[in-house]
Amino acid sequence: MKLESKYVPLAATVALFVAMSVFGSVSYTGFFSVQVFLNLLIDNAFLVIVAVGMTFVILSGGINLSVGSVVALSTVLLAGLVQHFHWNLMLAIPVVLLMGMLFGAFMGWLIQRFRLQPFIVTLAGMFLARGLCYLISIDSISITDPNYTVLAQTRIHLWEDGPMVSISAILALIVLAGAVYIAHYTQFGRTVYAIGGAEHSAVLMGLPVTQTTIGVYALSGFCAALGGVAFTFYMLSGYGLHAVGLELDAIAAVVIGGTLLSGGVGYVFGTLFGVLTLGMIQSLIMFDGSLSSWWTRIVIGALLFVFCVLQRLFETGRKSA
Repeated sequence: MKLESKYVPLAATVALFVAMSVFGSVSYTGFFSVQVFLNLLIDNAFLVIVAVGMTFVILSGGINLSVGSVVALSTVLLAGLVQHFHWNLMLAIPVVLLMGMLFGAFMGWLIQRFRLQPFIVTLAGMFLARGLCYLISIDSISITDPNYTVLAQTRIHLWEDGPMVSISAILALIVLAGAVYIAHYTQFGRTVYAIGGAEHSAVLMGLPVTQTTIGVYALSGFCAALGGVAFTFYMLSGYGLHAVGLELDAIAAVVIGGTLLSGGVGYVFGTLFGVLTLGMIQSLIMFDGSLSSWWTRIVIGALLFVFCVLQRLFETGRKSA
């Protein structure tokens, strides 16, 4: 049975992840275990959440360079509210999420209202959010709240005495499931694909292009803020230097996950495998023990070159067909 062309990028990503998993299992003792694979999700839960939001932006034909800074701003704001002002978690977290969503919506409004390039607008947002971190605090703010610490350190057994997952990992899976539903079973998701395919055609079809574009960046900002919350579970601190370069990791995960940078083609589920592939590269290097951690970046860079070329070939073949 011939695989449909639209599934080729996703299939390539899944095949790569499986191949790397098999290689690690054969090469390293103890690599093939449920907990090792769950650790990929636990350690990268915040990146999964951020990358899901980035997927919608790239599907619409845009880009968002501010997500790493919004993650840092979210950690600093949340840590400040919890530690210095002693806010309840149930109040502080929604405020942080609202901040991220409004920040993203504002950038989306600027892009749509003044027909500005997303690269420039979100670059400005990146500098703005990172600068706001240092208005709140120039130092790292440790989170010592007992309730927060318990929540961050909670591990849930999948079965009795079995492998464990963290709260942030479960949160990432919930976000992923919600994103899959939004992308493929709602009018909003279908409009995102239409805009990424051809915005002018989407306008002629009477689709709500303006509202959807703003919504896409609002969703990305929300996911970045939620990723910041998950990041505090991981680091138990808020700091302006957190998540430096995370926006590039998110874009890399989306591209490796099979979403075309030109927009209109891709799957949210592929982004999960993109993130897991990045985590798998790091795990293989760690299990090897003889390679520097910088090899992670080298391998990711090489992978991105390969996937960008494959995307170009895929687009050329799709247009000629």
